[in-house]
Amino acid sequence: MLLSVYRSICTVLLFVSVSLFASEKQYTVTAPDGVTLAVQETGNPQGQPIIFIHGLLGSHLNWEKQWRDPQLQRFRLISFDLRGHGLSAKPTQSTAYSEGRRWADDVATVIEGSAAQRPMLVGWSLGGAVISHYLAAFGDSHIGGALYVDGVVELAPEQIPPHPQVYAAMISPDLRTHLDGERAFLRLCFHQQPDEVTFQRLLANAALASWEMQRAVPSMHVDLERGLGKATVPVQFIYGAKDRLVNPQTSLARARGVNPTIGTTLYADSGHAPFVEEPQRFNRQLAAFADALR
Repeated sequence: MLLSVYRSICTVLLFVSVSLFASEKQYTVTAPDGVTLAVQETGNPQGQPIIFIHGLLGSHLNWEKQWRDPQLQRFRLISFDLRGHGLSAKPTQSTAYSEGRRWADDVATVIEGSAAQRPMLVGWSLGGAVISHYLAAFGDSHIGGALYVDGVVELAPEQIPPHPQVYAAMISPDLRTHLDGERAFLRLCFHQQPDEVTFQRLLANAALASWEMQRAVPSMHVDLERGLGKATVPVQFIYGAKDRLVNPQTSLARARGVNPTIGTTLYADSGHAPFVEEPQRFNRQLAAFADALR
């Protein structure tokens, strides 16, 4: 009798597990300048939409620990590969990456193309700057809130710790040097290093990123006052206290300077990627913030 009950429970759990991910889909949208963006979705199609925006050298694969968390499946989880990354198009003109409006248009295109109603935006690292570009160009009337995760507030020396050898290697025309630079950059992303399989996947992911994009992004200007400074929706900032790529203290001070209403959390045991290093805590906070927006 007990064995029969156990088998029934396992069958139900398997059915639920399969059902949770049955809604996964992939499609493309096209930005105003013609760049094709790869979009991915999972979770509840009728749930509250959350749009994830990855960082430099990443793709939607960065969000695997959120994508596969059963507790987040009640939300409509949407991600997209930034221009120059992953499965999205990789234009060769530097202006395709240095102009903030292009990144803003990409977010607006994903919101429109997915028909997401007042989504919550989650931006990691470079993805934080992308959120600020969107706010500066479109305001916040079409979103419910924003979460910056070790977000780049501005590309300012006091906010970005110097790693000149790493960044020089990343844009080197020599392939060996370039790939070694990508590996070194990825290692800097984590205080708690991921398992080797995950790291190698992320390294391959980084190798897909456009070299032109990596050369152009440092010249990007973030109009913080017109973007984050004008935001009226709830905005949260999460940083890993041991971040080696973005200075949490100076970045938060600058963000508070333009918008004193932002909420902040420091993860003491994380580096630049708390959503990978402390995923359970991060996912609970993500869900709580999304619920509060409703």
